[in-house]
Amino acid sequence: MKLVHLSDLHIGKNVNGYAMLEDQKAIFTQILTIIQDEAPEAVLLCGDIYDKTTPSAEAMALFDWFLTELAGDGRTVLLISGNHDSAERLTVGARLMEKSRVYMAPVYTGALQQITLQDQFGPVTFTLLPFLRPAVVRAAWPDETVESTSDAVRVALSHCPPDEPGGRQVLLCHQFVSGASSCDSEEKHIGGLEAVETDLFQPFDYVALGHLHNPQKVGRETVRYCGTPLKYSFSEAHAQKSVTVVTLEEKGKTQIRTVPLHPRYDMRRLKGSFAELMEQASDDYVQLTLTDEIEIPNAYNRLREKYAHIMILEYDNTRTRAQADFSHVTSEREKSELELFGELFYQQNGRAMSESQQAYMDALLRELKEGEES
Repeated sequence: MKLVHLSDLHIGKNVNGYAMLEDQKAIFTQILTIIQDEAPEAVLLCGDIYDKTTPSAEAMALFDWFLTELAGDGRTVLLISGNHDSAERLTVGARLMEKSRVYMAPVYTGALQQITLQDQFGPVTFTLLPFLRPAVVRAAWPDETVESTSDAVRVALSHCPPDEPGGRQVLLCHQFVSGASSCDSEEKHIGGLEAVETDLFQPFDYVALGHLHNPQKVGRETVRYCGTPLKYSFSEAHAQKSVTVVTLEEKGKTQIRTVPLHPRYDMRRLKGSFAELMEQASDDYVQLTLTDEIEIPNAYNRLREKYAHIMILEYDNTRTRAQADFSHVTSEREKSELELFGELFYQQNGRAMSESQQAYMDALLRELKEGEES
């Protein structure tokens, strides 16, 4: 059985002031061509479909088009929500969509949806595990010990029906897995309470992960993040984005390969003097670093003649290096609101927030953000 593993579409995302909807439609069109060529039996969408819990009408229209195309030719589509999604909003109409073989993980109340498909080697059971917070699992299973995200995933999986003997098992999961590497465009975390241990995935023949933006295996080849289809930060400038294609054969035999993706505009970092950069040109999204000791008048507008999509323009010279003592100010800006509040809490109380306090503050911050966006 052939599968295509996708995640972290972040539809509607803005990067450094640039709306990415057109770039996303272009890369989705490319993905659809790959899917037509590969002809998989199922497509797995592993969370963070949208960039915000309250997506714009334009973002929703783009996903409606993409999902309709994915489900063409009788193809099965399996989908879970991520931490950027509202599970309640994302799953509207889910039961109706099942008639078109589109299966969306419902809002978690204690049971995980499982879908079984058949091929020449027998059944393949897909377990749909949406993004979970410990408080949600504690509410569903009050008699269980749930102190961390790893506990939450363990408890949620423990209440699934037993495996069919000899059957193959695939898990869709949107979490931060211990040992994986992250990049600048992802949501930051406090401590290790949010990390899920890989030994929880031992029963599964393939684990399709979402959440982290770099494609990578975690622990073993068959536990994988497929990464985002587009680059969303300059920390990914040298990354190769791709579609992950998984072929399940008989039990214990899984083939994995990637098909490269090519965006209409790449992300590049360029560094040099103003004169050196003016000798080059690029239509890509660029971060330009000027090394001139004297600030160049009207540098941005003049460089725009050569670089249509300047996302960041900065200097690296004696003056900026002398300001390195104030670099902590920049690092503070890069931290999430939850991290900053956690540090304030520690300074005032001499201890870190408990997991329940973190969950409460995270929910409160999200509610405030949604209020600002509405």
